[in-house]
Amino acid sequence: MSQYIFILVWIAAMFFLKSVMSGGYRVENILGKKEYRVSWGFAAFAFCPVVIMATFRGDMGDSYAYKTMFRNLPNTISGLLNYIPSVTKDKGFSALSGIIKCIFGSNDVVYFCVLASIQAIILVTIYRKYSTNYLLSIFLFIASTDYLSWMFNGVRQFAAVTIIFASTKFMLEKKWVPTILMILLASTMHQSALVMIPIVIIVQGKPWNKRTILFLSAALVAVTFVNQFTSILDNMMQETQYANMVNDWTLWGDDGTNVFRVLVYSVPTILSLIGLKYIHYENDPVINFCANMSIVSTGLYIISMFTSGIFIGRLPIYASLYNYILLPWEIDHMFTKKSSKIMGLFMVVAYLAFYWYQVVITW
Repeated sequence: MSQYIFILVWIAAMFFLKSVMSGGYRVENILGKKEYRVSWGFAAFAFCPVVIMATFRGDMGDSYAYKTMFRNLPNTISGLLNYIPSVTKDKGFSALSGIIKCIFGSNDVVYFCVLASIQAIILVTIYRKYSTNYLLSIFLFIASTDYLSWMFNGVRQFAAVTIIFASTKFMLEKKWVPTILMILLASTMHQSALVMIPIVIIVQGKPWNKRTILFLSAALVAVTFVNQFTSILDNMMQETQYANMVNDWTLWGDDGTNVFRVLVYSVPTILSLIGLKYIHYENDPVINFCANMSIVSTGLYIISMFTSGIFIGRLPIYASLYNYILLPWEIDHMFTKKSSKIMGLFMVVAYLAFYWYQVVITW
């Protein structure tokens, strides 16, 4: 339990350090606008404990399965080239793991360190560049327990998620060829990444446009006719690695994503609707994009609440990472200076309560 408390104390210390620092900022060009951003050194330093914890994770979550997979991989390039054709799914992740083994050796602690470092570099890069409050974005990533759910547990899928997250610039600039290539690369890590091909089209434009409203409406229809939806989903998945998905979640007693998690992840979406006039007034392409991503993640979470938390509930992470850029902006721009401080404090307390609920009660 001490490590779960330590990471929060560390973030609090970083907030204090930032408040007393003189300088430590850089002016950068973000989509044609000059913005102040924290220095690279400070940004990386603030995230370091997450990487260290992910490195020395023990057997938390799926770690034992990843250790076993890693130990069974060949430790030479020629052996890896012969091995990869025998892998039946997500060959890209096996290839990445094999390359790490060939370069860094067979120590699984080093393996987890390299994986966590790659993911951390991407997260730090994107949040530092696009968030108006980098430390608050990192706090939200931690307090939401995403760092535990993904950097300690669903590592294979999070490899795919971070590859797509790294392509944020391409998506914002509507560079479709590199965007699709990044998604296809991510799909070799985890096939679920292909869901992002329609999503990157849906999230373009102003928030709450016709496409996003249609998507959210489709999610509500799917929930209303959940039995028909699961039958259609089962038929669609027959030729993929998720062929028995519906049957599996039924056999495992998977009763969907916890309602509290759905509510927490929906807050940025709800605020984006309440304060839509502020978003339209600023017309910031980053915030427009993040708001639409938030709407998509909420729609997927609503579906997962009535179907499967294990399968459907893993899809929103491709879009929900953008909540941690959107929410700090909403707190700063949708309220008066005094009210934003109160709302910011309320948000921190609420996320800490959720963190405690997830770590102590749920897990």
